[in-house]
Amino acid sequence: MDLEKQPAPQAPPPEGCLTVAIRIPVRIVVLVLVVPVRLVWDALVVVGRFLRDYLVRPLWRALVVWPCVALWRYLVVPVAKAVGWLGKVLLVVPLVWLYRYVLTPVGHGIAWTVRGVGAGLAWVYARVLTPVGHGVLWVLKGLGAGLVWMLTVIANGLAAVVRGIAWVLRGIGAGLTWVYARMFTPVGHGIVWLLKGVGAVLAWIFTPVGRAIVWCARGLAWLASAVVTGIGAGLYWIARILLVLPVVAMWRWILAPVGRALAVVGREVWDALGHAWRIAGRISLVVGRFLATLFRWIFVEPVRWVYREILTPVGHVIRDTVLRPVAEAARSVGRITRAALASARESVRQARADVRRMLFGDAGGTREREAVARREPQAADTRTLGSSTTALTKD
Repeated sequence: MDLEKQPAPQAPPPEGCLTVAIRIPVRIVVLVLVVPVRLVWDALVVVGRFLRDYLVRPLWRALVVWPCVALWRYLVVPVAKAVGWLGKVLLVVPLVWLYRYVLTPVGHGIAWTVRGVGAGLAWVYARVLTPVGHGVLWVLKGLGAGLVWMLTVIANGLAAVVRGIAWVLRGIGAGLTWVYARMFTPVGHGIVWLLKGVGAVLAWIFTPVGRAIVWCARGLAWLASAVVTGIGAGLYWIARILLVLPVVAMWRWILAPVGRALAVVGREVWDALGHAWRIAGRISLVVGRFLATLFRWIFVEPVRWVYREILTPVGHVIRDTVLRPVAEAARSVGRITRAALASARESVRQARADVRRMLFGDAGGTREREAVARREPQAADTRTLGSSTTALTKD
């Protein structure tokens, strides 16, 4: 048996006839008004996304991101590297050299000096100051013992004098006590009895007068409180009759019903706007899909067919019949040009060597430059699949 029962779902509150009568017309009117707004909104959203993806974002990248990246990559980073290199060369390396070859030896020398001075001071303390201190301490101990003996003698004398003075004061106190007990005590008792009699007479006279004053004050306070209470009650009922009751009646019989009706109308209008917005969204989605399909079949598919069935074969034909032969011819021209330039450089080099031999002769021991195999073969000796390039396949 399930001890924790799930609470039953609460039924929605019953709706009145005013709610049912307002709901359907309001939803129809709101739907008619909201559908164009939703269509325009969805169109603006699509246009905004298109502009964001294909205009704003590329412009942002072209005008802001790429210049910042180029500035960072080609200006800030090289300048930072140059500044870091200059800092290393002008600051770090001299400081390291100063620390390693100046400060470290000076520090070691200072440390050795301090150690030597410390060792000397320790020897002086152990061999000189310590015996002198022990002697001074022994002398001070002797002087202290003498002073203690002298102070003890003086203190004993002073204690004897103080005890004598105490005995004298005790005798004087005993005499004064006897005089007070024998002479002043009867006089004090008479003064006390006299004060008690005067207090009783004053109490017998002034107590009735005080009570009468208290009763009069209480009567005046009760009269004032009654007057204030009556005035307050009168003002309360006047304010209640003239202000509170009309306001309560207006709130209860006018404002509350009107507010409930406006709340019902506002709630139904809000719900109608929500339903209309969702329905308009579905209608806008259907219209958008229809327009997208229509655009695809009218524009995209024909363009795709033209590209696939016409432009692609034509491009292949142009590539095979025009571009490849032109590229081959350009490569051949490039090879021939490089060979001609190599021949020209070799002729110029040979001419310079001949001029040098004619001017200076062979006394300098000029050596013929060894022929070095170039990276790229000459035009007349290009590599082919049939040529042998290894020692095992050479004839």
